[in-house]
Amino acid sequence: MVKKQRSRRFNSILPLVNKHSYNYKEAVTLLKQTSSAKFVETAEVHIALGLDPKYADQQLRSTVILPKGTGKSVVVAVITQGNRIVEARNAGADIVGSEELLAQIMQGDINFDKLIATPDMMPSIAKLGRILGPKGLMPSPKAGTVTNDIQNAVREFKIGKLEYRVDKTGIVHIPFGKTNFDIEDLCINLLTIQQSIDRSRPSGAKGKYWKTCYICSTMGPSIEVDVATF
Repeated sequence: MVKKQRSRRFNSILPLVNKHSYNYKEAVTLLKQTSSAKFVETAEVHIALGLDPKYADQQLRSTVILPKGTGKSVVVAVITQGNRIVEARNAGADIVGSEELLAQIMQGDINFDKLIATPDMMPSIAKLGRILGPKGLMPSPKAGTVTNDIQNAVREFKIGKLEYRVDKTGIVHIPFGKTNFDIEDLCINLLTIQQSIDRSRPSGAKGKYWKTCYICSTMGPSIEVDVATF
């Protein structure tokens, strides 16, 4: 078994993190202090929930709009037809098309972060499931990416709407900004995620819903958050 080697940079910041849980504001402050990579890192939250996703009533999939944005420029594509093509362009979509965009995706040419579709195009998009599914790009009504309200959908994803779901181990992984954000802005985004997860609690969830919560930067150490402080 090969032992993982930690960099000198990582070893130098590791002592800053004590092995106990922090108030969420203290944790965010510490996250910024331990962000020392040569690029602007993403702030991430990883939440272990008391869910077993193999049961239909314990699956969690929802969306959240981060009030302070994600810090990332999102490329939005829209598949529609007729007059809706002009509507999508006017709404600010980066890529708009119909059959020609379907053919482009079929060839593996995917240069967007989010794909929105109008309901009338879903029968044609269904054949792209094996391409879009593994990338998390398949449009879904539950994710707000299958809709007739193109203008609102494009606007929301541009300003910071994220889709999240629990993985097979019961953990949710969500980016909540960039490490160059103000502490207050990161806290606001983090609280918004906490509130969204609480609102979306599956009907089958039993016992303790929130088990553990950790935040970290892309290249930084994990910091435990005391969930009682939210």
